Amino acid sequence: MMKVDLDILSQFQRKISVEISAEAVSEEFSRVYGSVVQKARVKGFRPGKVPRSVVEGIYGDEVRSQVLSQLVEQSLREVVREKGLQVISRPEVEAGALVEGGVFTFSAVVEVKPEIEVKDYRGLEVERIERSVKEAQVEAALGHLQDAHSHLEPVESRDIVERGDFVILDFDGTINGKPFSGSKAENFLLQVNGGNVLPQFEEAMVGLKKDREHTIRVTYPEDQVDQELAGKEVMFRVVVKDIKRKVLPTLDDEFAKDASECTSLEELKKKVKAQLESQMSEMQAGELKEQILTRLIENHPFEVPRSMVDQQIRYLLERHQWRSGSRGSTSSEKDSSIEQMRKELEPQAQHQIKARLLIEKISTLEKIDVSDEDIQRKIEGMVRLAKDKGATLREFYRRDDAREDLRSQMVFERALDFLLEQSKAKEVKPSLPKG
Repeated sequence: MMKVDLDILSQFQRKISVEISAEAVSEEFSRVYGSVVQKARVKGFRPGKVPRSVVEGIYGDEVRSQVLSQLVEQSLREVVREKGLQVISRPEVEAGALVEGGVFTFSAVVEVKPEIEVKDYRGLEVERIERSVKEAQVEAALGHLQDAHSHLEPVESRDIVERGDFVILDFDGTINGKPFSGSKAENFLLQVNGGNVLPQFEEAMVGLKKDREHTIRVTYPEDQVDQELAGKEVMFRVVVKDIKRKVLPTLDDEFAKDASECTSLEELKKKVKAQLESQMSEMQAGELKEQILTRLIENHPFEVPRSMVDQQIRYLLERHQWRSGSRGSTSSEKDSSIEQMRKELEPQAQHQIKARLLIEKISTLEKIDVSDEDIQRKIEGMVRLAKDKGATLREFYRRDDAREDLRSQMVFERALDFLLEQSKAKEVKPSLPKG
C-alpha cells in the first residue's frame, strides 16, 4: 500500500519519500466522495442521492484537495511513528500528480531533534553552599509582617509635610498650559519618598503646607515610558488635604495572636524561622538542580537545530517584553535593541534547549512519567490557587496541547528530582565578598 525511503540530508534534516499505491488512492477518493455525497445539497436531488458524476462536476477540486491532504498527513504520521522520528518542524512537502486510480508520490523534508546518547548521569557531583537562617533575617521578616498590619493615623502636631509622611492630595498638571492623560487626581494617597512615583514629585512635597494650594514644577526624564511626558516640564497645582503617619503594632504576644495562629511572640518567631528555612532549602535545591543541568551539558556536548534556538529566543524575548512593558522608542531603536537582546539571550536559549533534550532522554531511559491522574491533581491545585481565575485556568487545561505541555513540565521536574536524589553533594562554605 505504501513504499517509503528515508534520506539523511544533514545532521538535523530528513527527507521522507513516499509512494502510495493506486488502490489506496482510489479508496481515499471513494471515502471522500462518499462523505461529500451525504452532505451535498443539489437542487433536483434528495440529500444523499446526488449522483457521483454530478458531485464530481461541482466539488471535484475540493475533493481532490481533501484527498491529497489526507494521504499526505496520514502517511507522514505513520512514517514518523514507525521510523521513530522526533520531528520539530512543519514538513516542506512536494507532491506529484494526484489521479484517481493512479500511484501518488510525494516527498517531505522535516527537521528532527538531535540524537543524544547519555551516560554517567547518576551520581553527579554538586556543591551545596552551607547556609543558615540568621536572627537578623527572622527580625526582618517580623518587620515585614509588622508593616503589613500597620495603619495610618492623622498627624495633629504639625501641618507641614515631612519625608516619610503619607499625604492625601489633589493635583492638576499641565504641559504648556494644556492638560494631559492622567494629569488630574483627587484624594490621591502618596508616601513621600516612598519611591512609588517620580522622585522629583515626591521630593517637591516636602515642606508643603496642608490646606493650601501650591504650584510645583517637575521635569520628566527622557526615558520616561509615557512619551507624552518624556523630557517635558510639567506644572502641577497641588493641595495637601491631609497628613498621616504609619503606626506599627507592638511586637508582643497580642500581635502574634492577631497576625497569626500563634499564641505567643516566641512561637511566631519559631514559625517564621521555619518558613525561612523551608524557603532556603527550596533555594538550595534549585541551585543544585541548576548545577546538575550544567554538569550534564558539559559532559554531553552536542549541537541543536537552529530552529529550536530561534524559537526559544523568541519565547524569552516575548517574556522579557511582557514583563518590562513596551517602552517608547523609535522603530530603528527598537530593531537595534531587539537584535542586541537576541544575541544576549542566545546562550541562555542554547542552555535551556540542551537541558530539556538531555532530561527528556534520561526520563525515557529511567521510565519517568506522570499519569493523567497526576496531571489532573496538579491542575486542581493550580485552580485553587488561582481563586476567581480558576474557571478560566480549568478551561485552558481542557486543551490537549496545554495538558501535554504540563505533562512535559512535570516529567522534567520529576527527572530533575531523581537526578538530585542520585547526586553526590559536597558541603562548601559560602564565598566571602571581595574587598
